[in-house]
Amino acid sequence: MTIAKRLYALILSVVLGLAALAGFGIYEMNRVYTAASYATVNTVPSLLTLNQAFVPFTQMRTAVWQHMASKDAAVRARLEAGIGEARAAVGQALDQYEKENLSDEQDRALLAADRAVLLRYDAVRDKVLALSKAGEPDAARDLLMQSQPIIKELLDALAAHHRYNESLATRGAADGAATAANSRWISIGLALAVTALVAGMGLLLARGIAASLASAIGVARTIAGGDLSVQVNATSNDEVGQLMSALADMSASLVRIVAEVRSGTETISTASSEIAAGNLDLSARTEQQAGSLEETASAMEELTATVRQNADNARQARQMAVSASDKAQRGGQVMGDVIRTMEAIDSSSNKIADIIGVIDGIAFQTNILALNAAVEAARAGEQGRGFAVVATEVRNLAHRSAAAAREIKVLISDSVQQVQQGGKLVRQAGASMTEVVDTVRSVTDIVSEISAASVEQSTGIEEINRAITQMDEVTQQNAALVEEAAAASQSLQEQAANLAGVVGTFKLAHGQAGAAPHAPAAQRPAQHKATLKLVASRPAGQARKTAPASADAGDWEVF
Repeated sequence: MTIAKRLYALILSVVLGLAALAGFGIYEMNRVYTAASYATVNTVPSLLTLNQAFVPFTQMRTAVWQHMASKDAAVRARLEAGIGEARAAVGQALDQYEKENLSDEQDRALLAADRAVLLRYDAVRDKVLALSKAGEPDAARDLLMQSQPIIKELLDALAAHHRYNESLATRGAADGAATAANSRWISIGLALAVTALVAGMGLLLARGIAASLASAIGVARTIAGGDLSVQVNATSNDEVGQLMSALADMSASLVRIVAEVRSGTETISTASSEIAAGNLDLSARTEQQAGSLEETASAMEELTATVRQNADNARQARQMAVSASDKAQRGGQVMGDVIRTMEAIDSSSNKIADIIGVIDGIAFQTNILALNAAVEAARAGEQGRGFAVVATEVRNLAHRSAAAAREIKVLISDSVQQVQQGGKLVRQAGASMTEVVDTVRSVTDIVSEISAASVEQSTGIEEINRAITQMDEVTQQNAALVEEAAAASQSLQEQAANLAGVVGTFKLAHGQAGAAPHAPAAQRPAQHKATLKLVASRPAGQARKTAPASADAGDWEVF
């Protein structure tokens, strides 16, 4: 059985014990509550219900005496109604008691006795009321006095019923106290039993776990001391047994790893020597590459300056072309305005010519009217002489108006022809200006494209320059890294020697503790001490330090 299952069993035992204790406590609390609360739940309501029957009965007795003493029929009728209501209230109270407050058979027998005596009293009361209504109060009084034993019996029955409910309340309180005492002792016993069971199981579980863990700790300390020949045996199937199996697997893995490390130490030493030689060759090639990159970077800087100057010139030419295009466009707009003005003048001249034609027509009609007036004046003879003079003057005026209109028409016609010729020239000039504007715009576009191409070319050259500069920096860094790699290979040889010594401290299963042979540090090539000229040009902050061999040896010792 695993430790986890044993712990689960212990926890389950605790939970079950607590659950049993809690369940028993709840059960006993319910019993105590039922016994203690019986007085509140049943006794007090029962007493109140019996009191609700006793009070109307007392009122009914008083009303019977008042009925015998009264001579007024109305008062008697009111008293009879009150007696009926009181009797109904008594019956309702007893019915309610039977429905809600009965406790046992004895309580039911007492209720039956109450009802039986009440029925006997009802018969006597009805006879007394009949004699009182018949005008025989003395006979009614005598009958009522004779029925006093029945009344006393009813009162005694109600009192006995009342005392029985009080005894039930007292008995419930006593039962509750007894139940509480019993529950207390039983709860203490259960708690002690659960505690003893859990403590025993816990001690047994702790003792078993401690013994198993002590064995595992001893094995782990033996392995930590370097003795890998220890035999690890799992004696159980629980978690500690699994731990022992894992320690056995770890011991076997360590034996295999140490053997492999011993066999690989000499290989690492030989490989580090070859790496150092290769680093020397790489450093020479890196130095040559760095020189070539420096020359290339210088040439690219000169080319970058030339391209940047060409881009600036193209940018200035583009600005001048844009300015010329703007001026040509404004000139085209002015020519358009001139064309529109000449067209307006031409239209106005045509309108003036039309007006002159109207004036010429009016002069012609005036001349005809003057001729008609002269003819009429000649017919009139001497009487129309004055009218003839006026007609002659009007005719002369019409001739002059027609002559002036013809002269103006000739002038307007000449002006219209000149305006039309000027408009034609202006339109030709506008078309020429439009062609100029289009040509300037095309030149501007070409210059813009040249400028954009120059900018892109300048950007590309600058990127190439930056790339070459970065390559130069990387080459310088590579040169430093080559030197560091040489130092690292030397450190690797030293670490291989230290590793062989550290691995030799482990005791394998066959008792072999010697380290594999390795190349001594004195036999390393002296070429590893060579340095490169380019390393000095690299920033000192970029040089990486080789980790000392002692730190790695310390890590192996901790392992």
